[in-house]
Amino acid sequence: MIAMFLNLQVLVPLFFFFILPVLFFFFLGHSSAGLKKKKETDSRRTITLPKTYPLIGSYLAIQAVGNRRIQWLSDMVKISSGATFTFHRPLGRSHVFTGNPATVEYILKTRFSNYQKGRTAINILSDFLGTGIFNADGNTWKFQRQVASHEFNTKSLRKFVEHVVDAELSNRLVPILAFAAAQDKTLDFQDILQRFAFDNICKIAFDFDPEYLKPSAERSKFAKAFEEATEISSKRFREPLPLIWKVKRALNIGSEKKLRIAVKEVHEFAKHIVREKKKELKEKESLESVDMLSRFLSSGHSDEDFVTDIVISFILAGKDTTSAALTWFFWLLSKNPRVEKEVLKEIMEKSEAPVYDEVKDMVYTHAALCESMRLYPPVPLDTKETMNDDVLPSGTVVKKGMFVTYHVYAMGRMESIWGEDWAEFKPERWLERLQTGKWNFVGRDSFTYPVFQAGPRICLGKEMAFMQMKRLVAGILRRFMVVPTVAKGVEPHYFAFLTSQMEGGFPVKILERVHSD
Repeated sequence: MIAMFLNLQVLVPLFFFFILPVLFFFFLGHSSAGLKKKKETDSRRTITLPKTYPLIGSYLAIQAVGNRRIQWLSDMVKISSGATFTFHRPLGRSHVFTGNPATVEYILKTRFSNYQKGRTAINILSDFLGTGIFNADGNTWKFQRQVASHEFNTKSLRKFVEHVVDAELSNRLVPILAFAAAQDKTLDFQDILQRFAFDNICKIAFDFDPEYLKPSAERSKFAKAFEEATEISSKRFREPLPLIWKVKRALNIGSEKKLRIAVKEVHEFAKHIVREKKKELKEKESLESVDMLSRFLSSGHSDEDFVTDIVISFILAGKDTTSAALTWFFWLLSKNPRVEKEVLKEIMEKSEAPVYDEVKDMVYTHAALCESMRLYPPVPLDTKETMNDDVLPSGTVVKKGMFVTYHVYAMGRMESIWGEDWAEFKPERWLERLQTGKWNFVGRDSFTYPVFQAGPRICLGKEMAFMQMKRLVAGILRRFMVVPTVAKGVEPHYFAFLTSQMEGGFPVKILERVHSD
């Protein structure tokens, strides 16, 4: 308490004599920008680089775009020389955004050691993610990656597809969809997919079944808390000055009070999983199968807080990324019946409950998923902190402590990478015809298509994610049609906190598919 009081003695004068005047200009400018914005239509706006002002930088410009900041930053990257844009933050701080594949390779591979998660980002997310793999650098990150890598071999993937995913699909998801079809019920398909993915990651990584996918649409306390913790933690990055969220945290007010409550709920849930696994390991001499959590606990790192952080990171990775990818995939299929017909044709060539090798061989569906994530990536932005002064391949000078963000969303929409037809949903851009008449998948290098990151930190669960998505797509589309209920011509809004979402959910009707003989 004494330390907090002393900190506040320093912070309060600083707030009133420096921060308050700055905020005055922010809100004044924000109001005038809002008035100007009403005078123009989004469809006819001219895209130009933002003006930069003393002290506040380009803060007014990004505030004016509201929840379109991903799209606005994408526009800035696309019109900038070398697809690299320097955004000027308040108090003279700079933040580089890039969509240049050469620069992505440079920061994720060539100069990997110079572009890390960094102390700033780790501090921002530490209340929520602690030292979990997605919020760690150095040896802490290396250890977690090494232990987790054992979970992604062929044997584990086969078990995941043929047992975990199949059981969740046939015992839970299909009955829910069949009931919705029979009752002409509208479902939030985004929520359904999140529940499906959450159960799966818990079962394969922790051998724990939360049983979250069930007929009741009511969300659990944990799910609500996890969503709130994700949102508030992400919004810390958007504060004009880090001091703002730090003061709110010190005073335990506003969003920071909500975050503290949400994080407590999330951590209690994760600790319950850890304690149950510790109890199981103690009671049994050997387990029938070794899951990732058991490996961590058996590696000598049994500190409860450390392992709890690991659990939370993997829930974030498994629950929100694949569900985000599938949400937009089903939306795009509904708009592109030709592609849906090709995907269904491939599905019908497989067994009713396709085994691992059949799922792996779903080439057209794989390409369609890649194409969907090109346009709507589960993680639209990824940021690194510069450890030492450097010059990027684009010629941009970066100083120690600066953020460098590669804009995945922008890269998926660049004509220089994908051609004039970049706006089309076209799985064939990932395929070539063999002499046998079959499709062959032709991938892009991970620096051009960094949806799963690239370099030493490339996503360990990439193949597991694809296998889960393909098996789910096959299980749903063989029997059902997913029909969005949004008005014709209305485009759902893509936005993101740590991972992307469809704003307001994805309301759909489920129809039983009638197959012609």
